[in-house]
Order: sequence, then structure tokens, then C-alpha cells
Amino acid sequence: MPYDLSPSPDLRRTRVSSVAVAETPYVLSLDEGTTSARAALYNDRGERIAMHSVPFDCFYPHPGWVEQDALAIWRAQLEAARTVLEQAGVPADAVAACGITNQRETTVVWDRATGIPVSPAIVWQCRRTAEFCGELKRSDKAAMIEERTGLIIDAYFSGSKIRWILENVPGARDKARNGDLLFGNIDTWLIWNLTGGSAHVTDPTNASRTMLMDLESGTWDPELLRIFDIPRAMLPAIVPSSGQVGVIRPALLGAEIPISGIAGDQQAALAGQACFRAGLSKNTYGTGCFALTHAGGRRPRSANRLLGTRAAAVGREGQFAVEGSVFIAGAAIQWLRDSLGLISTAAESEAIAASVTDTGGVYLVPAFVGLGAPHWDMEARAIICGLTRASGKPQIVRAALESIAFQSRELIDAMEADSGEPIRELRVDGGAAVNNFLMQFQADILGKPVVRPMDVETTALGAAYLAGIAEGIWSGVEEVESFWRVERRFEPKMSDSERASRMDGWRAAVARSRG
Repeated sequence: MPYDLSPSPDLRRTRVSSVAVAETPYVLSLDEGTTSARAALYNDRGERIAMHSVPFDCFYPHPGWVEQDALAIWRAQLEAARTVLEQAGVPADAVAACGITNQRETTVVWDRATGIPVSPAIVWQCRRTAEFCGELKRSDKAAMIEERTGLIIDAYFSGSKIRWILENVPGARDKARNGDLLFGNIDTWLIWNLTGGSAHVTDPTNASRTMLMDLESGTWDPELLRIFDIPRAMLPAIVPSSGQVGVIRPALLGAEIPISGIAGDQQAALAGQACFRAGLSKNTYGTGCFALTHAGGRRPRSANRLLGTRAAAVGREGQFAVEGSVFIAGAAIQWLRDSLGLISTAAESEAIAASVTDTGGVYLVPAFVGLGAPHWDMEARAIICGLTRASGKPQIVRAALESIAFQSRELIDAMEADSGEPIRELRVDGGAAVNNFLMQFQADILGKPVVRPMDVETTALGAAYLAGIAEGIWSGVEEVESFWRVERRFEPKMSDSERASRMDGWRAAVARSRG
């Protein structure tokens, strides 16, 4: 049975075929991130009326290892959901749909009978499987794996994490072969608990991040499962991103609520930015930084070490995106706060960075867990370079913020090279997108406008859109596209020569981190 937080009847076979919708229907979005579980509530105009966040911990038992307690994640997400309904004064029976979005690649393996994880969740940032992935990269299977999945072989993705658990937890492999263990990324883990174990499912956006799914067909690939030595019985069913998959048990929130939308966090943010059509792009500034361009119904192939991935689709026809992933973005600011004590809050970084005109030649490359796209260097390590006796807290804080923009510039450059077309503007979202210094510097170093929407919490919004469309609250993508509004537009002010000089300095710093 799933980990239960309240007594409840057995609802394993319950499904909602129709929903008694209140006069003003609401959509609940559960947004489980890397450092907190959030819940948001939206009205039928796509307006967020309440949001609540519950933090939880990451653990670092060895250099490069990152773990979490999956039960703590579940408790935090349920607490966030209960609190947001209470704060909004909205009863659960007025909620017509629930969407789920999640940190991708983070891997949970649990006992089918007890619902208890067999190990800590291995977080997407964790590098413990880097050696195995390095061997796989050098093998004769490497080209086939990357072609079939659209991914670069890396410890980032779920497949090697599942394999590690089966190899290192006593008895896990035998139990998996007997069908006694289940795997899920965080979306699957939450849905399994919310539905009382009746739904063991994921969607194509999350499945495409496991390195076990054929990107073209959207199905689990038997040959990839053999390479990673993972039993098919562990894996969830792959279902559409928009469509009902089960119901939340009434004992948890007070009423049955259909779960009708699922998407990994970055694909949910793409939907929340109303990027449902080929050529539209967004960049999310969270723990990591993730730029996606919608590729429509044709599978993309990158010549510049970006990833092919599934986009969230409304309907059964597959949709695709090109993605660039930065492992450490907002996490660098958390490091300044929690490890160095240079700032007391993340918001404080904006004023400190703006208190100096430049970094004085200081660059910070936050390669704490290696470098993501377009480098894909698992051995790179973080450095601060260019320090002089005149360097101090403002320069280091500013360099940390600038590093987020430099890494994003590398992603956009790669996307433009792949497409052969310039990106006219960059839509931005995520927690760090509220930092005006960072957004202006991003526009400056890109040489392109940066556009911030009214609601920067587009990850939660995208999951709500997918669920609300499935339940008929919104007629389709055209209606939710009409909700998108600009809050601020940042125009580039930096000269071409300064932009080129700053990028040269960044590339030299990256080269040092890789050496």
C-alpha cells in the first residue's frame, strides 16, 4: 500500500467519469521541485489565487552525490495541497482537476506491497553513476542509445540511477525481477500515493528523460532495458500529458479530484508560457536553468549537443522540443547563502550585485556537479577565477548571478545554430526571473529582449492548463494562449564589443573549470 497520511477506504478501482463542477471551477496544480513542494490554485481565467510552498532537504553523503527522502517529498506535497485549499477558502469539491509537475530524472524505487522506498531518492543532480555512464559512452552501444533516446549519455538521466539502486541495495534486483519493486520519477511517485496505488503512470515528457524510452515512438524500448538491466515490470505505463489518469483519494483533501495533467517541470513551464507551437522558446531559472524551444510534431536532432525531448501534448499526437540544461543556476545563489554566508536571502543578491558596476574580472563557473549542455563534462568542477585584492562580496555575488546568464547564452547560441534561425526574444520564468539585475544582464549578454510574464510560476500554471483542458474547463490551447500577459520587457543595453569581451572571459573561465 502507498504511504498513507490518513485513514481512507480502498479506492483502487475508483475513476471519475464526470465531475460535479462548482459555479466557478478551480484547478489545483502540484509543483514538486528540487528544494520545495508547492501547490497552486487557479480559477477558470487562468489566474493564480493562492500558492503555498513547503521546503524539504537535499542530502550530500559523498562528493557529487545528491539524495532526498521520497517520503518527506510526499508529506511536503500533501501539506502544500491541504494548506493552499485552506488559505484560499476553497473546498475540495470545487476543484475540477489536478495537474502534476515535477523535478525530472529524480529516481524513486519502492516496494509494491508496502509503498516504502528501498533507498533514498537519487536526485537529478547526482553524479554517482558517472563512471558507468563514461563506460557506456565509450562502448559500441553509445551511438544507438543517443540516436534512439535523443539524449546525451550522462548520469543526469534516470536509467543509470535505477540500475545503481538495483546493483547496490541488497536484494533489490531479485525483488525487481519478481515484480515486487516499482520505479517512478517524482510524478509517478506522487500519483501512486495520491490514488492509493491504483495508478502507476508517467507521461511522455518524464519518460523521455529516463534514457529508456524510444523518443520517436514514445514507448519503453526493450533493447535499452537490456543494456541497463532493468525489468519492464518496474516501469509505469506511459499515458498522455493531458487526460484523466486517476483520482485523488477523498480522505487526503476532502473530495475526489481527477488527476488530469502530467508534465515534467520544464515541459510544464513551456506550456505555462503558452509555447504550444513550433519555434516558441522559454528559459526557466530555478535550481538549474533550462531553455526549451518547441519543435512541433517532428522529432528534432541536434548537431550542437542539445537534447531531443518530448513536449507536453494536448491530444495523442506526439510533440517534441529541443532542450538545453544547465545543472546549477539558482543553486549557486543558495550556495552563497548557505555555505559561504555572503547573503542572508536570495533576494538580497540583486541589490548587492547592482552595487558595483562590474565584477572586476571575476568569473564564477558553478560546475559543482559538472557541466551540462552544451559541454556535457561530468568531470568539470566549480571555480572562481580573476580574483584580486580588490575583489570582495559584491564582485563574487555579481559573478554568481552573471554565471546564470552566461550559461543560458551558451544554450541559446546552440539552439540558434541547430535551427539556423535567430530567436527573436526569450520568454523567462522561474524563481530567479524576478531578479531584475539578472534579467537585464541576460538581455545584455544575449543581445536580445527578455520578456517576463505576469505570472513567473509558469511550471505550476502549465500543469494546470494541461489538466483544465482535459476536463473541459478550457476549450483548448487557443484559449489558454489568450491568458498570457507581459509584465516587463528587458531590452539589451550592452555594446557588441563589451558583449564579445565578456563572453570571451566566460569561455576562458569554463576552459579552466574543465581542465
